[in-house]
Amino acid sequence: MDAVLRASAIYLVLLLIFRITGKRSLAQITTFDFVLLLVIGEATQQALLGNDFSIINAAIVIVTLLTIDVGLSLAQARFPRFGPWLDDVPLVLVEDGQMLQRRMDKSRISEADILHAARSTQGLERMDQVKYAVLERTGDISIIPKQES
Repeated sequence: MDAVLRASAIYLVLLLIFRITGKRSLAQITTFDFVLLLVIGEATQQALLGNDFSIINAAIVIVTLLTIDVGLSLAQARFPRFGPWLDDVPLVLVEDGQMLQRRMDKSRISEADILHAARSTQGLERMDQVKYAVLERTGDISIIPKQES
C-alpha cells in the first residue's frame, strides 16, 4: 500500500510542477532541461521506491502510475472542463501581426521565439507577416501567415 500512496503522491506533485512551469518547459528541451529531467527522474525514483527495490514493488508503482494516467485521461474525456486543467489550451500570442505581450510574458515566450517559428515553419521574416502565432498544448508555436493581397 505504501508504494501506491508514494506513486500517487509523486504523480500528482510532478503534474502540478509541470503545470506551474508551463507549456514552454515541455517544448524544445535544452541541455540544461535534459540534465534537470535526469535529476528529477533520479529523485522521483528514490521517492517512488523508498527502500524496497524489489520487482514486485516496481511493478506496483508502474501499475499505479499507469492507472492514474488512464484514470485522468478518462476523466478528461468524460468531463471536458477538467481537460484544460490537465493539458492546458492553445494560447494566441500574436494577432494580426501584433504581439500580445502579457500572454507572451506569462508563457515565457520571446519575440525571437515567435520569429524563429515563423522562419522555420513558414519562411516568414517579419512579425507583420504573421496573422496568428499560437502556443500549442505541446509547447510548440504554430504560425498562421497573413494572406497576400
